[in-house]
Amino acid sequence: MTETLFGGPTLPPAYPERAAWGTAPKLRAWQQEALDLYLRASPRDFLAVATPGAGKTTFALRIASTLIDSGAVNRVTIVAPTDHLKRQWADAAAKVGIAIDPNFKNSDGQHGRGFIGVAVTYAQVASKPLLHRAKTEAARTLVILDEIHHGGEALSWGDGLREAFDPAARRLSLTGTPFRSDTSPIPFVEYAEDRDGIRRSKADYTYGYGNALRDHVVRPVMFMAYSGQMRWRTSAGEEMAASLGEAAVTKDITSHAWRTALNPAGEWIPAVLAGADKRLSEVRRTVPDAGGLVIATDHEDARAYAGQLKRITGESPTVILSDDAKASSKIEEFTASEKRWMVAVRMVSEGVDVPRLSVGVYATSTSTPLFFAQAVGRFVRARKRGETASVFLPSVPQLMALANSMEAERDHALDRPEKEDGDGLFNPEDSLMAEANREDKASDSLTKGKFEALDSQASFDRVLFDGGEFGTGGEVGSEDELDFLGIPGLLDAEQVGTLLRQRQHEQLNRKNRKAPAAAAAPAPAVPDHRLLMDLRNELAKNVAAWSARTGTPHGVVHTKLRTVCGGPPVAQANEEQLQSRLRKLQDWFIGRK
Repeated sequence: MTETLFGGPTLPPAYPERAAWGTAPKLRAWQQEALDLYLRASPRDFLAVATPGAGKTTFALRIASTLIDSGAVNRVTIVAPTDHLKRQWADAAAKVGIAIDPNFKNSDGQHGRGFIGVAVTYAQVASKPLLHRAKTEAARTLVILDEIHHGGEALSWGDGLREAFDPAARRLSLTGTPFRSDTSPIPFVEYAEDRDGIRRSKADYTYGYGNALRDHVVRPVMFMAYSGQMRWRTSAGEEMAASLGEAAVTKDITSHAWRTALNPAGEWIPAVLAGADKRLSEVRRTVPDAGGLVIATDHEDARAYAGQLKRITGESPTVILSDDAKASSKIEEFTASEKRWMVAVRMVSEGVDVPRLSVGVYATSTSTPLFFAQAVGRFVRARKRGETASVFLPSVPQLMALANSMEAERDHALDRPEKEDGDGLFNPEDSLMAEANREDKASDSLTKGKFEALDSQASFDRVLFDGGEFGTGGEVGSEDELDFLGIPGLLDAEQVGTLLRQRQHEQLNRKNRKAPAAAAAPAPAVPDHRLLMDLRNELAKNVAAWSARTGTPHGVVHTKLRTVCGGPPVAQANEEQLQSRLRKLQDWFIGRK
């Protein structure tokens, strides 16, 4: 006899839309194993760490149902990071007959009739901990703490949670990312000292991304990395140029090149958005409702990216801004639709379930492990076997390291120094994840002083998958890029790895065939690097003068010159190409087009 989740209406393990391949109507293996462990121990506190998309909601609601049915609890309080997630929990609970009120306000005092409990935010609890303590003491209460790492974000939050839920009969803590970039202790989490004397969080049950991938519970993720040439002006008025992701540069140069790439006025972001849309079209051949998400740094960029996507696709994307009262309903509408793209600022980075998201663009300057893992988690939820995820991102060292360590399991360490580690993986939080519904600006290092992005060009760099790197680079629109954008949308992890190796082998063969012809050609004259630098500086001054005269941004002027005169970006242009652009500018100044 098939065991259903709750003996009543069946809850798909991949809530809210479809069950993942091979899982419905039974619990997934990890959920059953964790449930058996919980029921054997019957603990007051239990911490379950499961990778985003693995089905933590299903697991928690199964425990809630079991405890309610046995009489161990008669009230449920769910604590979530955002208002949207409160509603999402309430909807999931309703599907299995557990009535949760997500509209409860502290000023209400009591939840509505007919409900067995409430869904509240961490901020809501911290603002009135004694109110929630009284409600907890008044019944045998199960408290479900969703993404419990938020409890360590501020001293007042941690103290408020302890005050409010210390009397709870049971506490179930959940997280997909148990690590934080600071050393604030997380309430109701046990810490154990390791051999190095560092206290680390101790989970009662852990189910990592690697295990979930092998079980076909989550999708394999391909990271499509794009580099390119960037040019900007510093606060001191100095014009700088660098390749995005270039290893032999300082962190400041990397940060400014990264910021230049994300500037909507340049060529990098439109080229990457176009590539991502091509990838989405390929995925939709086999997954017709597949959708894409662009995660932007701030509201201004989000609106600009939305405009560029409309020009690329002919369809207006859904834009999710944190100051929009209709943000939650827009997410729900997008989830139920077949629209191609959604653009959001942080708000969709954690916990929000839109299972059809298959393609992402990481267009933000935030690089903490916590934010990156939660952002990538939006794309890994599997609905059926073979679905793949593709995330497009700038080719910068911080993100490359995080993408290559997708399967690494981390714990929250209390005694780790707050200074940045040498590998750059544990930077202090640029902005607490509690601000998921607030606008996020670039970090202080990027916003101090005046900064002007002048020009950016994109080039395809490589694909990162399962700790390996594939591809030999290539121009945007080249065969080398299209080889990887055209990978089918329905492949399991082993097939993805096989196909990536095959595509790389084909690219190397193409390059080897071209090499003899190139070797036979006469060697070009050695360019005069001093002359080229003088010409670039002269061109920059003339572009600045034309910009001041016409009000046209520098990047737009450079783009128009390239369109008219041809040739590569300034950093790769030869003497003749630079001279041609200077002559064209002189024509413009005297009114000759």
